[in-house]
Amino acid sequence: MAEITSDGAAPAVRTTAFAVIGAVSFCHLLNDMMQSLLAGIYPILKQEYALDFGQVGLMTLTFQVTASLLQPLVGIYTDKRPQPRSLAISMGFTFCGLIMLAFVHRFELMLIASALIGVGSSVFHPESARVVRMAAGERPGLAQSLFQVGGNFGTSLGPLLAAFIVLPNGQKSVAWFSLAAFLAMVVLWQVGNWYLRNRNSKAKRSSSHAFVPLPRKKALIGLSLLGALIFSKYVYLASLTNYYTFYLMHSFGLDIKDAQLMLFLFLGAVAAGTVLGGPIGDRVGRKVVIWISVLGVLPFTLMLPYASLFWTGLLSVVIGAMLASAFPAIIVFAQELAPNNVGLVSGFFFGFAFGVGGLAAAALGEVADWKGIEFVYQICSFLPAIGILAMFLPDPKRVRQPLSSAEAG
Repeated sequence: MAEITSDGAAPAVRTTAFAVIGAVSFCHLLNDMMQSLLAGIYPILKQEYALDFGQVGLMTLTFQVTASLLQPLVGIYTDKRPQPRSLAISMGFTFCGLIMLAFVHRFELMLIASALIGVGSSVFHPESARVVRMAAGERPGLAQSLFQVGGNFGTSLGPLLAAFIVLPNGQKSVAWFSLAAFLAMVVLWQVGNWYLRNRNSKAKRSSSHAFVPLPRKKALIGLSLLGALIFSKYVYLASLTNYYTFYLMHSFGLDIKDAQLMLFLFLGAVAAGTVLGGPIGDRVGRKVVIWISVLGVLPFTLMLPYASLFWTGLLSVVIGAMLASAFPAIIVFAQELAPNNVGLVSGFFFGFAFGVGGLAAAALGEVADWKGIEFVYQICSFLPAIGILAMFLPDPKRVRQPLSSAEAG
């Protein structure tokens, strides 16, 4: 990544291709729904096979680190050699992982199943982010929100489906969800056809749509700051996504089903926040959204470990919505900082988010075994303070400052 220019930011289509974005978002829903089943059935696996918190965290680590390590590599490769069919192929890995997860009884095989699901994610996310960027036209924030909300809504469905389908019917019922992977393969094959038609027809920007190059050093500083914000967001989210049910069961005496419903409410709030983050960023600026979303949630996270059941549920909804609104803005901001490396940047940030979440899940599981689940939420409550770094992000007007006619020529 030498001089950071804006040529690569030109969308492949001048208008927003909502049908394509909708199809990719729907597959994102299916993809993340299937993946979230892993976390959704943790209480079942823990009880059935006498797993400890450390083993639960290791399963998450295996899934998320597999995804995080491969995503940037996939992005680097596809920046040079786009692979439209890889979208459908990614669901094949997830399909195999789900089938395996449904029937294995040994912890080592559970780790392999988790890794297969992670590989599916690593292939799906960079290329789907590229397709969304191509189809966004002049509304990248909105397009990214629509794409992300599919994934977040799918994630919120996982625990709900685990509570109402897997819990009463047992581990083998996970196999039914492989049908969703097959459906996603069919849809993504059609998306791949659109990708093939449009990848070589990138519309050239007129002089009014060219932008001043941002110096490489400033771009890298901006990307590093965005990475720190991702760290804050996803470590905290890992504490809720992976251990919220255990926290509710231990602190308030809820049963598994009620705890899963509370997790569904939290993840639903994450989906709602994602819908708002992108279009608000298009309108008022992505830096403003990032600043308010990450740092603004701090008072609520500090209150959560000491709240009653009612206020715990309410605070978790507020926290989920606010934190989630930052991610579409962060992704689009990063793509604008490095527009010729959309696959690499998207793969890195999605992969970094997965990796941070996996490492955090493993570490927090050990902390929970050592000091108790309440202590996890006490120490994590300070993480959003890292949001103060948003004030050092590059000026968005400088990132997207138009060239003069002479410069453009």
